[in-house]
Amino acid sequence: MRLRHRSMFGSAALAALLVLGLGGTALAGRSGAAASAQADSVAAAEVGALAASAGCGRAPGLASGTRTISSGGQSRSYILRIPANYNQNNPYRLVLGFHWWGGTAVDVDTGQTVQRDVWSYYGLQRLANNSTIFVAPQGIGNGWANSGGSDVTFVDAILAQIEANLCVETTQRFAVGFSYGGAMSYALACARANVFRAVAVYGAPRELSGCSGGTQPIAYFGAHGIGDNIASGRALRDRFVRNNGCTAQNPPEPPGGSLSHRTTTYSGCRAGYPVVWAAFDGGHIAAPQDGAPGDSGSRTWLPGETWNFFTQFGGGTTPPPNPTTPPPNPTTPPPGGTSACRVAVTVNAWNNGLTEDITVTNTGSSAINGWSLVFTLPGGQTITGGWNASYSPTSGQVTARNVSYNGSIAPGASVGIGFQATHTGNSGRPSSFSLNGSTCTIA
Repeated sequence: MRLRHRSMFGSAALAALLVLGLGGTALAGRSGAAASAQADSVAAAEVGALAASAGCGRAPGLASGTRTISSGGQSRSYILRIPANYNQNNPYRLVLGFHWWGGTAVDVDTGQTVQRDVWSYYGLQRLANNSTIFVAPQGIGNGWANSGGSDVTFVDAILAQIEANLCVETTQRFAVGFSYGGAMSYALACARANVFRAVAVYGAPRELSGCSGGTQPIAYFGAHGIGDNIASGRALRDRFVRNNGCTAQNPPEPPGGSLSHRTTTYSGCRAGYPVVWAAFDGGHIAAPQDGAPGDSGSRTWLPGETWNFFTQFGGGTTPPPNPTTPPPNPTTPPPGGTSACRVAVTVNAWNNGLTEDITVTNTGSSAINGWSLVFTLPGGQTITGGWNASYSPTSGQVTARNVSYNGSIAPGASVGIGFQATHTGNSGRPSSFSLNGSTCTIA
C-alpha cells in the first residue's frame, strides 16, 4: 500500500448525543485546574451514562451505501454499512474507520488495498459478524487536515444523522484509522473523549489533524512499526498514558529482523481507561503479519487485537429478528445421544496465531433452545478472543456456550461462532465436536 501525507471544537449539533456533546462543550468556559478536574469528572460520569439512541424502536431511516451530508457549509460524504439482520430494537456498536492520506472511504469499506472484504474496515467488519454498524467518512482532498476543527464537526454531523435514524448504543462509539486516518482518530480522542469510548491509532506520524483539548482520558490502543518513526507513535500514546493515570513505562518492542510484534497493556490505568501499545517489526503498513514482511488481510494479527480491545467494553450484540431468551442451561440431548448436529470449520493461520470460524447446524427435527459446543484444542493453542459465544477455558477441552441472542437453533438452521487464538506450531482444527452431549458430524 503506497501512502502519502499532508498535515475545534466546532459546535456540535448532536440531537442524539445530548449530555455527551453538551458535557464536553460546557467545559469551554473554564480553564486551568478547575477545568481539568471538571473534565475528568464529566468523563468518568458519562462513560456508560447513555444507552439507546433516538433511532431505536423506529423503522431504519438510513440504508447501507454512500450518504451525503452538509457540514460547515460543504457537502461531505460517508459510506454506511448496516448489519444484514438489523434489528431496530437492538442498540448497535458504532465504528468509524478513517482512511489514510491518498486513500478513500471506498478503500476502507471494501478493504481492496490489502484484501477485498477480508480487510474491510481494517479487518473489523468480518470479526463483527453483523454485530456492529460501520462508517467510512471521506476526507477532503483524501486527507484529514481538520482545519478549524472542520473534520471533527463533520464527525459530529455524521453521528447526529446516524443516531437519529438508527439504533446505536451511544456508550459504544469507536474510531480507528491508519496514518492520516490514525491522526484523525487521535484528534477525536483529544476533542471528543466524552463521545467516543475508545480509539485505535495505527501508524500516525504525528498530530497531523490536531489535538484540540487533549486533557481527558479515553481508552487508547496504539500500533506502530519500529521502522516507521516509532518515536512519534510513542509520543501520541504517552499523552493518554498520562491522561488515563497509567504507570509510565517503556514497553518492550520487537527487535529488527524478528518479523514479530509485542503488545503491552499498561498497568495502573484508571478503571475503564486502558492503554494498549502494539509495536511490530515493520514499516509504515496497516495490516502487519508475523513471520513475513508487508500487509496481509488474512494473516494480520492487528484486527483481532483491536477487536478484543473494543469489545471488552461490552455492547453491540445483535439478537435474531425475533429474539428468544434461552434457558440458563442447555437442554438435555436426545435420548441415546444420536447426532443431531453438523459442524463446518474454517481455519486461517499465520506464524503464531489463527482465527477459526465454526458453523453449527441443527440437523435434528426439534429446535435447540440453549446449547454448549464442546471441543478440544490441539496442544499449544490458546484462545485470546471470540465472537457469538462464551469460551471457557481458553485451552484444552473448551466449552463454547450460546450468548443471549443465539440460543435457539431451529431444525435445519445454523449459527456461526468463532475465535482467535495463538499457537506454538500446531494450527490444526479440533478433531471432534459435541453439541449438548451429542457428537456432531464434521462437514
